[in-house]
Amino acid sequence: MSPFFIITAVVTLFGAVLAMSLRNLVHCALAMAIAFAGVAALFLQLGAEFVGFAQILIYIGAIAILIVFAILLTRSGESPDKSVLTSGWWAGIAVTAMVFTILGWAVLSSSAVPKELPAAPAATVKNVGDLLMTKFVLPLEIVALVLTAAMIGAVLIALKEDNKDNAGGQP
Repeated sequence: MSPFFIITAVVTLFGAVLAMSLRNLVHCALAMAIAFAGVAALFLQLGAEFVGFAQILIYIGAIAILIVFAILLTRSGESPDKSVLTSGWWAGIAVTAMVFTILGWAVLSSSAVPKELPAAPAATVKNVGDLLMTKFVLPLEIVALVLTAAMIGAVLIALKEDNKDNAGGQP
């Protein structure tokens, strides 16, 4: 294993553990973005450029920012409980370690796992882009229309709720 892989894996795991264990929701969302960035770096290191860049654009650029905005817009004034580790945490850590150990042993001892690496596929970002713009242009346009309709629907729902709030406060 290369040092870059080890460092990236440690950063990804650290971000995931922080996302689960921190009590401040904004900090949890930012730690989750760090975990997403680590996963994207792992994909890029493995040569899956399209998946790595999609991970960056979709998960870090959209989902993590959306979660941060949702938290900031909906958070209440109450402060969270300050206790971090309870007795349930230790049981959860023990069960997680047992499941990880059993799954790791099952995968490594399985005959379905090939012993030698297959040849690297020739899929690049350019090939995927060419296929999306030639062979799969109709499904791409349909997905774009469905996402646009969903965004317009979300805006209309938000406007209706805003109008209800404003109408209730007037005499």
